[in-house]
Amino acid sequence: MKSLLRWVGLLLCITLVTACAHIRHDAPGSGAFWSGRLAVQVDTQSAQSFSASFELKGAPDQGEFTLFNPLGGTVARLEWQPGTAALHARGEVRQFNSLEALVTEATGAPLPLAALFDWLRGNNTPVPGWQADLSRLDDGRLTALRNQPLPTATLRVVLDK
Repeated sequence: MKSLLRWVGLLLCITLVTACAHIRHDAPGSGAFWSGRLAVQVDTQSAQSFSASFELKGAPDQGEFTLFNPLGGTVARLEWQPGTAALHARGEVRQFNSLEALVTEATGAPLPLAALFDWLRGNNTPVPGWQADLSRLDDGRLTALRNQPLPTATLRVVLDK
């Protein structure tokens, strides 16, 4: 019993440390760049959620979006430019015709990544079915809710300071 409690305590400590750890990545030299954490929750019968650290650089027409696990390892890298988009994950590269299809595959939800660039700049660009709350952007926090199409979804972003 004592050894079981020790293992549970160790696992709890490791979980807390990795959840609080933040691996700092070098920022690129030019262009728009954001890093932080994001969480996506899709409200289905069996609620789905996803969270990761991220780096976003570039623009809606050409850029890169990298997702990291709590230990700083790369989970996926999304790259796009006019007419093509690629998902680099698990040692494979998959090609897509659009940024929207790529983001849906990588995160499990159709997120408005193109509008996210504007939202992070403080511009509340309207996206059909989405409502962005930029009221806490000065604190590095952004929330966006998707009401249509169903199922509803929530995107939360916390930027590094």
